[in-house]
Amino acid sequence: MSERADVHRGSLFAVSDLHVGIADNRPIVESLRPETDDDWLIVAGDVAEQAEDVEWGLRLLADRFSRVIWTPGNHELWTVNGDAVRLRGQERYEYLVELCRSIGVTTPQDPYPLWTGAGGPVAVAPVFTLYDYTFRAPGTTTKEESLAYAHRTGVVCTDEYLLQPDPYPGRDDWCRARVAETEQRLAAHDPQVPLVLAGHWSLVRQPMDVLTYPEFAQWCGTELTADWHRRFNVAAVVYGHLHIPRTTWYDGVRFEEVSIGYPREWRKRGHPKGLLRRILPYDGAAPGARPVSGGSAR
Repeated sequence: MSERADVHRGSLFAVSDLHVGIADNRPIVESLRPETDDDWLIVAGDVAEQAEDVEWGLRLLADRFSRVIWTPGNHELWTVNGDAVRLRGQERYEYLVELCRSIGVTTPQDPYPLWTGAGGPVAVAPVFTLYDYTFRAPGTTTKEESLAYAHRTGVVCTDEYLLQPDPYPGRDDWCRARVAETEQRLAAHDPQVPLVLAGHWSLVRQPMDVLTYPEFAQWCGTELTADWHRRFNVAAVVYGHLHIPRTTWYDGVRFEEVSIGYPREWRKRGHPKGLLRRILPYDGAAPGARPVSGGSAR
């Protein structure tokens, strides 16, 4: 279900991969401000690794934007040295959910807030799905082969060492549980109200086609979500994680990768889409984009 809300006159923005634990990224985050008092902001994961930094970043943004909607990335879920919060896996996620609620930030465990401004009404659905190694390395057919390929090439995500899945046996098991829970909520949502799906990991495999190291794709999503943008009434999809900010279209649905990324990346490429991505109202167009009922951004 989604919340009911007053009419908004601002914009729905999105950003991800703030990485505020890196000193050079803090001034960027400190510069993020709304254009109007009615602006909302989606934060699609990877605020920071340490809980103290996550709170600093989200509290700063929650004090500025009318509403902040957060979903975790892999970095928030790491258990790292020096962090006062030593929780692992599901317990760490639950701690972060309660932290967000204490500062007025919406989480994947809360009702979907209803955006009623330009491009609406749409329900903003923060989704936490993780990955299950089904976006496999080239020429491999099993999780074990794919991981072995990555270890041979030396391209291994730090999650393998710092993202603990407790109490689940593996990260793929946690992913399947998260997908099942999220899918149930999406299926129960009113199909007449379009959705903006916002998660850290891409719902589809196609964005991984441009990765410099294709073996990294196995830490970037799951095939279980590949049809969500078609099955449900989706106005747009927001994601991060790849540090490749761009707009793409799949099956007539707009996908927005909204990451800021690491200093070595943004110094090289700049911020080609700006620091904050305007999700709604959307003033662009895509040839053959399918219409979405309920007053979507098209």
